[in-house]
Amino acid sequence: LTGIIFYLTDDIKSIIAYTLTRIPQKNVAKFGDKMSRAAFLRKTGTVASLLPFTGLMYGVVKSAYDFRVIRQQVLSPSLPDALHGLSIVQISDIHTGSFLNASALSPAVKLINDLSPDLIVFTGDLVNERSEEAIRFIDELKHLESRFGVYSILGNHDYGDYYYRPGDEEGRRHNKQVMQQVQEEMGWKLLLNSSEKLSMHGEELGLVGVENWGKNARFQKYGDLDKATDRANQELFNILLSHDPSHWDRQVRNHSFHIDLTLSGHTHGFQMGIEIPGYIKWSPSKYMYPQWAGLYHDGPKQLYVNRGLGFLGYPGRLGILPEITYLELQKTLS
Repeated sequence: LTGIIFYLTDDIKSIIAYTLTRIPQKNVAKFGDKMSRAAFLRKTGTVASLLPFTGLMYGVVKSAYDFRVIRQQVLSPSLPDALHGLSIVQISDIHTGSFLNASALSPAVKLINDLSPDLIVFTGDLVNERSEEAIRFIDELKHLESRFGVYSILGNHDYGDYYYRPGDEEGRRHNKQVMQQVQEEMGWKLLLNSSEKLSMHGEELGLVGVENWGKNARFQKYGDLDKATDRANQELFNILLSHDPSHWDRQVRNHSFHIDLTLSGHTHGFQMGIEIPGYIKWSPSKYMYPQWAGLYHDGPKQLYVNRGLGFLGYPGRLGILPEITYLELQKTLS
């Protein structure tokens, strides 16, 4: 597409030059050196088109599997003293259907286990279209280890809605059943509009998980925050797992049940962008999601958006690398 701009410019110039030669007038000024200008435009077009192509290919060959650990402190005065220093690894958007083989995830599993986290959470989109895509990854992902286990939720791709035809409720039920079986075999605890109380170091941590809820009309609104928090304890430090960060703006921030920290994914950071810590953070995602990557605050309430571990559509990443988030909870005075 970039090259076409230059090729069309050359073609338009040639059409104009040809038209001028057909006008029956004398002393018509010549358009210029046709061959040299045409050669220049076409060579420039070739170079201009090769630059983005080379970048995109680099994102496929190298960056798609360049898993990186992002360390983020989460400061909160409401955190119990006993939970100060608690470590949580968040992963999201694996999209197993995009990987050629399960061994591609081995480096990521090793990186996570080497962090020795207290807790691992997965914030949705295990597959692309069907739950069966994840079956060949069970043996790899079941090796994830943390002191207090692995907890997960569903993302918009995990329901089979993009595969089964409208009205095929049997297909959707089958897809959800397989998804639950896969997560059970991996040893993950799937939260479906429900909550858990985790006993840690003599204290309890509240963990709430909602099903997918997105503000965009094409994304499901299966999440029910009222139902998910029905048996949760308001007095605990509560963490919410919600796949789509737009849920935070639309419901979570103003909900009657206080959520201290929300963990989301979904955006992938658009898999393209520019990030230089302390200087620039840009991606086309920002035009669709006000909170698209990293940590966000609204008073005592906080949201972290993971950039995703896998990829979808474009089979690579350019500037926005696949992320493993290492969150460390820190008690503050205010």
